[in-house]
Amino acid sequence: MCVKRQWLRQPMTVLILLLAALVSACGSSASGPTVSNGKIQLKIMVGGLSKQIYLPNMLTQRLGYFAQEGLAVTLIDEASGQSAEDEVLAGQVDAGSGSYNHTIELQAAGKQMECVVQLDIAPGEAEIVATREAGQIRSVSDLKGKNLGVTELGSGTQTLTTVLLHKVGIAPNQVHFVPVGAGDTFIAALQQGKIDAGMTTEPTISRILASGIGKVLVDLRTPQTTQAALGGPYPFICVFMRNDYVNAHKDVVQKLVNAYVKTLKWIHSHTAEQIADMMPADYYAGNKQLYVTALQNQLAIFSPDGLMPTGGPEFVLSTEQQSNSSVQGKQIDLSTTYTNEFASKAS
Repeated sequence: MCVKRQWLRQPMTVLILLLAALVSACGSSASGPTVSNGKIQLKIMVGGLSKQIYLPNMLTQRLGYFAQEGLAVTLIDEASGQSAEDEVLAGQVDAGSGSYNHTIELQAAGKQMECVVQLDIAPGEAEIVATREAGQIRSVSDLKGKNLGVTELGSGTQTLTTVLLHKVGIAPNQVHFVPVGAGDTFIAALQQGKIDAGMTTEPTISRILASGIGKVLVDLRTPQTTQAALGGPYPFICVFMRNDYVNAHKDVVQKLVNAYVKTLKWIHSHTAEQIADMMPADYYAGNKQLYVTALQNQLAIFSPDGLMPTGGPEFVLSTEQQSNSSVQGKQIDLSTTYTNEFASKAS
């Protein structure tokens, strides 16, 4: 009898599981945001929450600006913008925060994603060379044949490195790219000799310089040094979403951009120390003063208004066409890789 009852329950169990799956699918990011407790639920994947270049994401959360716009935002930490891009395309999250160049590369691959608010108007990165190699590596030309650290293969750090190499005539296959992440893992790779040099962000850069294990080879931590090194403006970290998602949920996107623009304006009306005070303590990596100093030195990378800077998309595209074989020869419609529609209306 017990066996018979078990058998009878199985069809009902299967039905319940199927219904649960359907409900889950209907509430996923692929079909748009859901509303719970009066708040619009959004998931945003960030390519490294503790990196200072991504600071506006957590700061917006801590300032309460998402909530003020009626949004309940879950920030998901990931290794790089490359991972965020993949999850956005798959519909697993509503938005991602990563480098603008991803949207150009995706269009070259037949996919559509656009930046809805620009957070950084310069990379906030630096190519660091191990101190033990500094005698032999004195310029980008000396990186040929070397092991170069990037956060992840396909990441913005790899793209930036490739652009620098191209300017001195070094092809991507003439170096060895090594994915080493950021923070402690990047520092360990430099210390252990797994990489000879690498592209990384603050506060990792300042930690390396303070410890004496590395030196700056190329500085991209301000708009001015970026212009000097690359030859033009290079807008970097933004918030990107699928184009079809944006077109279908403009009211939600506007609320999201409103929150970020408020944060960008807050950044430019406060000191580095006041900004640092709002961040989680573990972001300081054990040295708050070093974190504050690093932030002060690159505050200029943060956009004042969330708008894509004039000439930025054109310059980024030109670097991609010169150094990225997957983009070369492809027709790119820049107008669909970013939009100022929401930032221009932000209040």
